[in-house]
Amino acid sequence: MDAGARPLNRLANEASPYLQQHADNPVDWYPWGEEALERARREDKPILVSIGYAACHWCHVMAHESFADPEVAAIQNEHFINIKVDREERPDLDSIYMAAAQALTGRGGWPLNVFCLPDGTPFYAGTYFPPDAKAARYRMPSWRQVLLSIAEAYRTRRADVTASAHELLDHIKRLAQPLPETASVDGALVMAAAEKIGREFDPQYGGFGDAPKFPQPLVLEFLLRAHLRGDVQALPMLHQTLEQMARGGMYDQVGGGFHRYSVDARWLVPHFEKMLYDNALLAEVYHLAALVTGDPFLARIADETFAYMLRDLRHPDGAFFSSEDADSLPAPGAAHAEEGAFYVWTPDELRLALGDDATLVGAYYGVTRQGNFEGKSILYVPRPPEAVAARLGVPVERLEATVARARPILRAFRERRPRPFRDEKIITAWNAMAIRALATASARVPEYLPAAQQCADFLLTNLRRADGRLLRSWKDGRPGPAGFLDDYALLCDALLELHAASGETRYLATAVELADAMLDLFWDAQAWMFFDTGSDQPALVTRPRDLSDNAVPSGSSAATVALLRLYAITGREIYATRAEQVLQQVAPMLSRFPLGFGRMLCAADLAIGPTRELAIIGPPAHPATQALVAEARAGYWPRLVIARAEPGDPVTALSPLFADRGMIDGQPTAYLCEQFTCLLPVTTPEALRQQLMSAKG
Repeated sequence: MDAGARPLNRLANEASPYLQQHADNPVDWYPWGEEALERARREDKPILVSIGYAACHWCHVMAHESFADPEVAAIQNEHFINIKVDREERPDLDSIYMAAAQALTGRGGWPLNVFCLPDGTPFYAGTYFPPDAKAARYRMPSWRQVLLSIAEAYRTRRADVTASAHELLDHIKRLAQPLPETASVDGALVMAAAEKIGREFDPQYGGFGDAPKFPQPLVLEFLLRAHLRGDVQALPMLHQTLEQMARGGMYDQVGGGFHRYSVDARWLVPHFEKMLYDNALLAEVYHLAALVTGDPFLARIADETFAYMLRDLRHPDGAFFSSEDADSLPAPGAAHAEEGAFYVWTPDELRLALGDDATLVGAYYGVTRQGNFEGKSILYVPRPPEAVAARLGVPVERLEATVARARPILRAFRERRPRPFRDEKIITAWNAMAIRALATASARVPEYLPAAQQCADFLLTNLRRADGRLLRSWKDGRPGPAGFLDDYALLCDALLELHAASGETRYLATAVELADAMLDLFWDAQAWMFFDTGSDQPALVTRPRDLSDNAVPSGSSAATVALLRLYAITGREIYATRAEQVLQQVAPMLSRFPLGFGRMLCAADLAIGPTRELAIIGPPAHPATQALVAEARAGYWPRLVIARAEPGDPVTALSPLFADRGMIDGQPTAYLCEQFTCLLPVTTPEALRQQLMSAKG
């Protein structure tokens, strides 16, 4: 290539919006694939793998500071083969290289920048690196220094670099090996885990640990189960956390929905990106907590979060987009995007939008002249309405009515601002979480059910190949890579919930198909655990396996829950056996590190039982059928699994719950069972309620 010529950047035609964001960089980026790896081998150059996602604020910062700099790009292009990876599209690569970064530095994050041998074996990793001008301020080497140092080491100390790479890869591989000890899960383990979680609880602001503070909806889901098992601290911890989060700036007080996490301990200043998975998981937890507590505030937050998803993240055909960015332009014509610009307010802006109501609304939401974020105010609720009303000398009813009236006005006013970028990639696993949340909450708000069905049908039409293989992602008609374990497991689990809510037996049949494919593609017979990648996917330097739950459920925990639920319906021993084998492997970690295994603890609770099976036989649209279903779904029964069918439906062959059982006197009928031994059939909601209440589970 001639000196000064612009390199060929190969990202412009990629489906991933994150990769497209880098298509105009002067860096000679490749997407991950054999072309880049082959060139690295041919030219004997190290590889730079740079991983991020479209809504990542610091990814944008580093891209603007370094990847867009022609001088820095020239160094990258001369010394490295440069690969850009969307972590949401390729969680397998992200898992491997994040493990390398954590092993080397003790921490992780994005952007994740990893230097590798030509075969992809990592030897050095870090996250954000500042440009020269900022390096001293951050007390870090600059990105230019890192590049030149790595290039020099690779050129002059190749043996040392190679030895370090192989040592690091051995460490990463050991992380995926069977654990040195196993144990059985029981009630004592589950309660000990809940007690240990309680030690990390923040009694002032809720949540766990100190800043930065993450919402941890999977742990909150487990606390609901611990409450049913008699943990007296679980429900107060859960309730305080949910209330404090919803009154903080991490919750979008105007538009609904949650930002990614709070940089402080009191939920005030968020990282402003909004992710589909956070909102799906949190909406479901708020709904379930509202069922348990009867608190209308929690139900309102659930519904506002669902409203945000359905309004701002929904594809016209019913699936859900991935995220909205943290950054946006503060005003039309502004030169640079700013973090949070779409969400913050000044007193003058409130006055312009609300007129005389601005005084009450500003006091309620903590808006001041000095602001709480870079001279402007993130809306939050710092004081109870009664205290604000007393200070202002107005009735609390007037204050609350004014604030309720102001919300849609502020949202409409805010829509005049440049919106944050939206990543319109559709991810199977994340949509599955939305399906489950909507289907679950449809017990309280029936209008959510069609939205859940539309989303499921979109996935099964567009993200499942003709041979049945799930895909990871889809955008504008372009399919992404083959699906991973979490795609299969979370969709299987979601379809079981959707079957229970809708009565459509095709969802149950498809869940069984997905479970069988999941065991075939991902099960490791030697380790008695799952891999995250399928046996049919291209080999990487190691085959990743992540057991812990993070912001989303791990594929292993989601698979364990789905298999236990499917066993309760089908009675297929292989499902129970595989789930129990996973739990035996992870049991020692559940009691030691419970905050990292929220969904797996839910699986343990389900495995311990008692699990109950409810077969409801009758036409889905029949009012009596719907009355029985409504009764079963009106309360919080986390260990109740529901199967539905009409007499003669072929799906009845999938479950012994339907064997030799039909409608009584031509009426839709419910059979409540435990381990497939059933109580007397009932045909009225009142009789079913008595059976459900007789032994809570």
